[in-house]
Amino acid sequence: MKLRGLCAVTHDDPLLPRLSALVKAALDGGAPFIQYRNKTASRPLRRAQAAEMLRICHAAGAKLIINDDIWLAVEIGADGAHLGRDDAPGGSLAAARDALGPKRILGVSCYNQLALGEAAAEAGADYIAFGSMFPSRTKPGAVRAPLELLGEARRRFGLPVAAIGGITLDNAPQLIDAGADILAVVSDLFDAMDIKARAAAYQRLFPSR
Repeated sequence: MKLRGLCAVTHDDPLLPRLSALVKAALDGGAPFIQYRNKTASRPLRRAQAAEMLRICHAAGAKLIINDDIWLAVEIGADGAHLGRDDAPGGSLAAARDALGPKRILGVSCYNQLALGEAAAEAGADYIAFGSMFPSRTKPGAVRAPLELLGEARRRFGLPVAAIGGITLDNAPQLIDAGADILAVVSDLFDAMDIKARAAAYQRLFPSR
């Protein structure tokens, strides 16, 4: 599957039926990726939610990526994991790649540092993510990354590049023009009055080619 398009990143929602409805709406709008992220849930709830997200995603022909928990991704058979600076087993991205195996997706947050992108590429990441690109309600204290970093990373490492942080329909086109292959969106998608329509609007920014 080509790594391009909207990555819908979930809120910290303790209610599985509500979370399922929100994610299904994003999938109905054509989101090709869901990233399950819940920083506040217990381990049993995270597993239950992630397993249900996987079922919903595969029914829609989409991929599920687990945020920050490679072992949960492996346990439930998710399509991949997205890791931050301190999330790899033993701090080793190579160990994370080995744990996931060759068929699952490994995404790595590189913040505003090309050096982290280089390390991720060398470890076998499938995509690298930069941001926050804009002020973010989800992570208000996140370091900011310049737009130019997206194109530079794409040219230098030859990997799909994801943009994260403060993304809206209004600023999304400039991220794609700058080199983003993937837009990771939380609030502007899941806080929308019509999540299906918002997801579809994001997907229209990625013409088939």
